[in-house]
Amino acid sequence: MNAASKSARRTAIVTGSTSGIGLGIAEALAASGCNVVLNSFTDRDEDHAMADELGARHGIEARYLGADMSDPAACRGLVEATAEAFGSVDILVNNAGIQHVAPVEEFPVDKWNAILAINLSASFHTIAAAVPHMKRAGKGRIVNIASAHGLRASPFKSAYVAAKHGIVGLTKTVALELAEEKITCNAICPGYVLTPLVEAQIPDQMKVHRMDRETVVREVMLERQPTREFVTVEEIGGLVVFLCTDHAAQITGTALPVDGGWTAQ
Repeated sequence: MNAASKSARRTAIVTGSTSGIGLGIAEALAASGCNVVLNSFTDRDEDHAMADELGARHGIEARYLGADMSDPAACRGLVEATAEAFGSVDILVNNAGIQHVAPVEEFPVDKWNAILAINLSASFHTIAAAVPHMKRAGKGRIVNIASAHGLRASPFKSAYVAAKHGIVGLTKTVALELAEEKITCNAICPGYVLTPLVEAQIPDQMKVHRMDRETVVREVMLERQPTREFVTVEEIGGLVVFLCTDHAAQITGTALPVDGGWTAQ
């Protein structure tokens, strides 16, 4: 790809994007014609091969840039490395996240700190680094992947619920600060999406609720989603792409549920 064609494309960073929702978002943005930066905390040959394959399949340029999203300097460095490689940071999708389930009095302090760092503080750092680049370009899109738990609480998820509520508040504040800059900032609040992160929660939920797998999925997870269906990564990816279009120029500061009706109750 020559320099002119590369610079003509918008560049999107998607944090936590080698699997699950993040990878689905990266696929959707690549399919829409954006250059894409994949990210995780590792730096393996297969990470770079995944980016190469994504780029070849969609005819865009994709790179893998490893960064530990619990490290503020690494978060900001990811943005600067993207700007240096592509010349711009047009779209920032904050998706990286981890989870732990435990009663509040038993919640490990190290898990609390890690969840707040990766699920909330990382977004602050990447946004703070990306905004100057977007201002220089005269436009930009920021999409934070929150959760239905950014709008509703559940037991045994104190850190996750606190972080996701924080993401919704951060989204609103950033949107107001940038309202006249042609830079929008929105949060997407998915219900349960069947990803590796959700799969990993099922054994813990089985233990906490003393239920088998099928009962936990039906009565604990999907019980709150009136559609009784998991959200798909393709649905989340499609909404991100829409929020990055000109049609969404006046949508900013929102927390958009994609939850099968969970938060309508």
